Amino acid sequence: RFFIIKESFLLYYAESEKKSFESNKYFNIHPKGVIPLGGCIVEPKEEPNMPYAIKISHEDFHGNIVLAAESEFEQAQWLEMLQESGKVTWKNAQLGEAMIESLEAQGLQLAKEKQEYLDKLMEETEELCLQREQKEELERLNQVLEAEKHRFEEVVRELRLEQEQIRRELELTARSLKGVEEEKKELRSLTQSLQKTLEELSLEKQQMLEMLEENESQLPPPASPSKDQSPNWGLHCSLQQIEEKMQQLLEEKLLAEKRMKENEERSRALEEEREFYSSQSQALQNSLLELTAEKQQTERDLKAEVKVRMDLEKRLREAEEALQSLEQGLNSLDCNTEKEERMKADVSNLRKFFEECIRNAELEAKMPVIMKNSVYIHKAA
Repeated sequence: RFFIIKESFLLYYAESEKKSFESNKYFNIHPKGVIPLGGCIVEPKEEPNMPYAIKISHEDFHGNIVLAAESEFEQAQWLEMLQESGKVTWKNAQLGEAMIESLEAQGLQLAKEKQEYLDKLMEETEELCLQREQKEELERLNQVLEAEKHRFEEVVRELRLEQEQIRRELELTARSLKGVEEEKKELRSLTQSLQKTLEELSLEKQQMLEMLEENESQLPPPASPSKDQSPNWGLHCSLQQIEEKMQQLLEEKLLAEKRMKENEERSRALEEEREFYSSQSQALQNSLLELTAEKQQTERDLKAEVKVRMDLEKRLREAEEALQSLEQGLNSLDCNTEKEERMKADVSNLRKFFEECIRNAELEAKMPVIMKNSVYIHKAA
């Protein structure tokens, strides 16, 4: 016999069919017999006249079928092919058809879900593009805030230098005021001493005048008075010296009073200058405090912006990873429970991400109304 395996059947012909098969390369569709291999047990068998025998047995066969190959290699090939063909049974074929139908239905369902996911993916890609634009806008705002921060730092540095200069000028003004006060005290003591000397000289002048009047009343005038013989000449000289000294002391007193008045005006000017510098220093201090508070607020805003941007980048990375995983799951032909759970988790993460984006967008849209209501509430309060 000449045997041919066709799917799950073993066809046998007359031995002469072998030459025709080898020359024409196609088999006759009318064999002498057909043996179904489904459920058969195929195993090698040792026969005395057949060195490479193969036994085929089945519970429904009346006896066993024994074949023989021409070599050990062909025997191994036939064993493998017969065993593989024996796995195909009617029940398995029905199960296979049912599985094929189920796979086709799953394929249609997966194609539908893939299309839905692709549509959703397009929407989410647009959302991600918007998020990237927002991220770029945040980066631009961050750069602007950094430049503003540097400008604030420069202004604060300039204000500190100006405050230091004003402090030095105030110290110089204070030292000048101290010197003026000391000079004022000296002039006051000098004026007092000059006043006392003037009073003493006035008293002495009064005494000299009284003595002169007494002498003139007691002595008769001479016929030819001379300077050396006149007894009142010394008194007149002393009186003239006292008047000159009093005149000199009056001039010194006027000069001291003038200097004292100039010192008072200078002291007043220095006091006004000190008050001006103090007010300017206070204003600069207030400006410095305001700029420091504004700088701290800007730094807090920058930190908040950086934190928001980092959170946004993290959420974007997670969303992109979920999208990639979802796309890989959709493109994959294998479908199991683990992949479905992973895909569900990715869809859930994406849903949370875009729900949060929607909530943020709603808050931004409602922000003017919230601010308006807060102003009205403040006014009402």
